[in-house]
Amino acid sequence: MEDQREALRKIITTLAVKNEEIQSFIYSLKQMLLNVEANSAKVQEDLEAEFQSLFSLLEELKEGMLMKIKQDRASRTYELQNQLAACTRALESSEELLETANQTLQATDRGDFPQAAKQIKDGVTMAPAFRLSLKAKVSDNMSHLMVDFAQERRMLQALKFLPVPSAPVIDLAESLVADNCVTLVWRMPDEDSKIDHYVLEYRRTNFEGPPRLKEDHPWMVVEGIRQTEYTLTGLKFDMKYMNFRVKACNKAVAGEFSEPVTLETPAFMFRLDASTSHQNLRVDDLSVEWDAMGGKVQDIKAREKDGKGRTASPVNSPARGTPSPKRMPSGRGGRDRFTAESYTVLGDTLIDGGEHYWEVRYEPDSKAFGVGVAYRSLGRFEQLGKTAASWCLHVNNWLQVSFTAKHANKAKALEAPVPDCLGVHCDFHQGLLSFYNARTKQLLHTFKAKFTQPLLPAFTVWCGSFQVTTGLQVPSSVRCLQKRGSATSSSNTSLT
Repeated sequence: MEDQREALRKIITTLAVKNEEIQSFIYSLKQMLLNVEANSAKVQEDLEAEFQSLFSLLEELKEGMLMKIKQDRASRTYELQNQLAACTRALESSEELLETANQTLQATDRGDFPQAAKQIKDGVTMAPAFRLSLKAKVSDNMSHLMVDFAQERRMLQALKFLPVPSAPVIDLAESLVADNCVTLVWRMPDEDSKIDHYVLEYRRTNFEGPPRLKEDHPWMVVEGIRQTEYTLTGLKFDMKYMNFRVKACNKAVAGEFSEPVTLETPAFMFRLDASTSHQNLRVDDLSVEWDAMGGKVQDIKAREKDGKGRTASPVNSPARGTPSPKRMPSGRGGRDRFTAESYTVLGDTLIDGGEHYWEVRYEPDSKAFGVGVAYRSLGRFEQLGKTAASWCLHVNNWLQVSFTAKHANKAKALEAPVPDCLGVHCDFHQGLLSFYNARTKQLLHTFKAKFTQPLLPAFTVWCGSFQVTTGLQVPSSVRCLQKRGSATSSSNTSLT
């Protein structure tokens, strides 16, 4: 009996769910009916407006052409009327001369005949009739103002609703990923002169292949693209791939999206590992700030009570600002990766192959700052560049200003101006670690080594702060410099 009740409950539940689905579908159908009415009214209004615009344009063209005909008619009428008046006056003058000549011939008094004949001859010579051009100044032909609307009539007869544009095809061979930019190129499968613009959508993903239905990152939209290519600049590649799709739009409607493509965006992405940092470094994702009061306040007070603790400040040296390693508090447990004068923090991602690039911007008023790489085995008391397990560029603004490359406790002074932003390029297999002015891409120094262990990005700062930028590709200019080599590069053995 209970089993039958349970079965009946399941049937009722299934039926209730189905009823909800049907109700939802009925609602959507009703909404679609309303949308059909509203959308059809909208396109009808748009069509009437387009035809009215066409009528208005034709009326303007008609008025302009009629005005041209009237102006041409007035100009020709004026010229012909002037010529007609001149000919009429010349004819009247000739008739008067002719009448005078006949009268002279018939005169009986022959005494003044020579004089009269001379006057008539002179009058004929100066007569307007002999200065007239007996050719019309203008033509009465108006055929140059005729129009032929046969082609336009055929175009109007062929007028149809705008077709839906075809889906573009993305050309992977022509598309390019470089320098944290993506240039996407596409083409239309069919020629379509009605296309007004394109819409590009992209999103970041860690999955190779076609986009997945459930993605954490939404599509980003770029509208109003007039050409069949577009370059996205200033990207941060914190994921391995990017999906792209494009659709074409005419004045009225948008077509379907192209088949989405996935482009690999190789870049080195890491974060700072706060669990490795010195207690005087306050780590926030990719930013680090020196904190003279780092550690527990009670531990500092306890050290002060023992007479051996002194807080670090710009007026105290690093050695004075840190207690003896034997007296470091134990309350922080495993987080005390670096201590004593090793004001260091490491990245959280190992480098065991390939090429990688990242940039660091530090505050110019930092008393000391270093950037480089280190083996994971770097000791907790060891400072960057002072052991064989680390390589770095070091800036010192304390007591005397210096800019040096350091490794294995050897330092090489660098003559280049100290940039506020440093670029780090690590080619693990080639054993090259290069530092650049991140803004100008000027090569500052290159270490040549045979890395025997995986590396970690490493940073140190005292009385200052810095910010790291990751997700960057190796710049093209850096690759070119590495291929050509540089006179300013030097090996480890050249460090003194």
